[in-house]
Amino acid sequence: MTTYLVLTAIGEDKPGLVESLAEVIADNSGNWLESSMSQLAGKFAGILRVSVNDSEADQLISALDGISDQLTLVIERANSDVEIESPQTVELNLIGNDRPGIIREFSHALASLSVNVEQLSTECISAPMSSDILFKAKANLKVPVGLELELLQREIERLADDLIVEVHLN
Repeated sequence: MTTYLVLTAIGEDKPGLVESLAEVIADNSGNWLESSMSQLAGKFAGILRVSVNDSEADQLISALDGISDQLTLVIERANSDVEIESPQTVELNLIGNDRPGIIREFSHALASLSVNVEQLSTECISAPMSSDILFKAKANLKVPVGLELELLQREIERLADDLIVEVHLN
């Protein structure tokens, strides 16, 4: 049988962190399946999913604890068949003037419609023709069967008059 581990990692950003992580995983019979990693404010931050034979899972976890001088790791065992599939996968892009609370309002609107956020990337950028700061978000969403995409778009646009929302069915 196979054990799946989900790891979150954070540490001072420096060359070699991903290599150290990959080395420990490979040296302990783990298989790096998927990940998302970023540099934020001088910190390395990442999340990844690893598979390993059940008999070697504890050894891998112990070895990962050995790099705690470089990275703070949180390691969780995950069930591979927990995923609940929804037939509609949607890519959502939005842009608007930045202000506190956008993510709170955005996530509340999605939760009220039972929409699950699978991936979310955000950034603040300078507006091209002014000194205003724009907030941009890109999200991959799982939309429940029966929810009309127009309703989803209206609910998000309702958050602000200046928010431009694009919804694309994948």
